[in-house]
Amino acid sequence: MEKRRCRFCHEELEDTFVDLGMSPLSNSYIPMEAADKGQMTYPLHAYVCKHCFLVQLEEYETPEDIFRDYAYFSSYSASWLAHAERYTEAMMRDFGIDASSQVVEVASNDGYLLQYFKRAGVPVLGIEPAKNVAAVAEKERGIPTISEFFGTKLAEELRAKGTQADLLIGNNVLAHVPDINDFVEGLQMLLAEDGFLTMEFPHLMQLMEKTQFDTIYHEHFSYLSLRTVQQIFAAHGLRIFHVEELPTHGGSLRIFACHDASGRFPTRETVKALLQEERRAGLDRIETYRAFQQKVQKVKFDLLSCLIDLKRQGKTIVGYGAAAKGNTLLNYCGIRREFLDYVADRSPHKQGTLLPGSRIPVVAPDKIMETKPDCILILPWNLEGEIKEQLKDVRSWGAKFIVPIPDVHIVE
Repeated sequence: MEKRRCRFCHEELEDTFVDLGMSPLSNSYIPMEAADKGQMTYPLHAYVCKHCFLVQLEEYETPEDIFRDYAYFSSYSASWLAHAERYTEAMMRDFGIDASSQVVEVASNDGYLLQYFKRAGVPVLGIEPAKNVAAVAEKERGIPTISEFFGTKLAEELRAKGTQADLLIGNNVLAHVPDINDFVEGLQMLLAEDGFLTMEFPHLMQLMEKTQFDTIYHEHFSYLSLRTVQQIFAAHGLRIFHVEELPTHGGSLRIFACHDASGRFPTRETVKALLQEERRAGLDRIETYRAFQQKVQKVKFDLLSCLIDLKRQGKTIVGYGAAAKGNTLLNYCGIRREFLDYVADRSPHKQGTLLPGSRIPVVAPDKIMETKPDCILILPWNLEGEIKEQLKDVRSWGAKFIVPIPDVHIVE
């Protein structure tokens, strides 16, 4: 049997971070006409490299299979749109991005972010491999979009045509690429000499501290700390000069990077401070990673105990938010229709389907007002505030919310 190798440093992978059993692709929603057909499942087993501490999944399906017809549209989250608009304002205010700049976003989705730069008169280009999502960006928002996977090949083609990014953006994409070296090398090639890039990704330290194991799914090949990303970027001639901690996705990082030789961006104290915080959290010790499985099992036992108690009391329970993280949670915990009658979601692209694995039906949120359930399990717990506001009318019949992460609790 061939040895597992780290996708960054190629050292042998021996240590388990967490084993979540078998699971289908988390965005492989099942059409109703296929309800009686089987579905492929794959090991959801994350390993950690004891040399560079990159937490990673093996590649069971190619990005082409996962992302060519994608079910996630960024614009359905009001809080994420607000986040994107604030980011645009900050880049223009703090870094001088204007009508003379070229902004390029990798994994630009449906144009959720670039629309704000375009509105301000800034030239934009999106790169989005999911053709159905890219079509929405172009037709509905007028965002010029290349529907290809990003890497050194596409970066070389764009550079040959004279395209170089003064600001290069990648939100929640770094974790999605199996060949992380080719991807980061491509960033280096596409970035203008005095340009800078920003990348946002969930912070591994937060995932571990808050037991956010449900953010592990096959579409996420890597789970990233600043320590590890700094090593990866340095190997490709890029220097991280600033980092911000964000509340998005349960706790994310926004890194700012430039060419190693660039004198425009001195390295700020924020980088050193966060690296020290990661060391204090034990992210430089393999024992810290090995202890994660036990924390995950506790959440599973607590959630099942909570749902079983409620069902024994005769309570009706539904889910809200057909999110990828919710599918990891439901499948790992073995939660099916005996616990949840349905899951409501605002996206029409998911309504009328069955969740992968659990096969719980996805319906429009109006169903909640019709059926008046006793309890609502919030699956995208990172949007708890937004969801509770959307569903504020459920208080009229005394419905309660169940929040599973970081620990299981019931709230009004």
